Amino acid sequence: MDTQNPSAPPRAHVRVAGNTHPGRAHRTGGLQHDNTRHTTRFVVIGNHLAQHPELSLLAIGLGTHLQSLPKGAPADIKTLAARFPEGATRIAAALRELESHGYLRRERVRTSSGRIVTRTISCNQPAAVRQQTEQPCRESTTPAPHLPHAPRKKPARKALPAVPRPAYSGPGILQAATDLLTDLRRHDSRLLLSADDTAHLAPGVAAWLERDVAPAAVRRALTVDLPPEGVRRPAALLAHRLASQLPPPAPFRAQAAAPPPVRHPLRNCDGCDRAFRAPAPTTHCRDCRTDLQEAA
Repeated sequence: MDTQNPSAPPRAHVRVAGNTHPGRAHRTGGLQHDNTRHTTRFVVIGNHLAQHPELSLLAIGLGTHLQSLPKGAPADIKTLAARFPEGATRIAAALRELESHGYLRRERVRTSSGRIVTRTISCNQPAAVRQQTEQPCRESTTPAPHLPHAPRKKPARKALPAVPRPAYSGPGILQAATDLLTDLRRHDSRLLLSADDTAHLAPGVAAWLERDVAPAAVRRALTVDLPPEGVRRPAALLAHRLASQLPPPAPFRAQAAAPPPVRHPLRNCDGCDRAFRAPAPTTHCRDCRTDLQEAA
């Protein structure tokens, strides 16, 4: 009666989770890998990009391609459309996907020659960059609880030096001064001024023009002997020169008096004996001269 059931397991089986389940060892389908270690010409791509749950396959492939390019390689839409068959519209949409998820940044920068260009920046770990930019500035080890972090204020820009003012600031002279300042960058690319800086400096240039200084002389005074190491704040340098080198007012020039009118002596007409004024040797008045011309 105490014979044990031979079909009963000696102990409870422990459930094996995941891919270690013995029943899964015999699966023959699915992806298999035949890998060889790379030693040259390879790029490391994170699974957060290769297996991104929201990016399209085109965006994932384009992001992988951008991370494999060397620094300085062209990455604009026209170049990528010439490289791949997807076309400019689909490539532009994929770039916007990468940009919205932080894998791509496009910035407009000004070159030393004053030209505006677009710089494309490929980011291989946007989460790490986001943590660095969003980490609050810790001023103390115990921040005040329940207080929102105040936005960090940008340091105030140092005000430009004051410039002289013209006695009569009409629109014509201010426009001439603005044109002169705008044209300085053609003579020296370091003197590229913003709209605010130009508006601040224009009255100073107008004061020079008002003092009878030729525009070429004003331009020479502003551009000659610039620092060889470069100009950090060109507007401040120009404001200092406009104030410190302001020439004296133009000397007063009295207007020449008009010559007195010529009064010819009175004489009698030989034809009608009427008195009239005329230079010698006129002998007839106007009416008689007309009659003589008609009779001839």
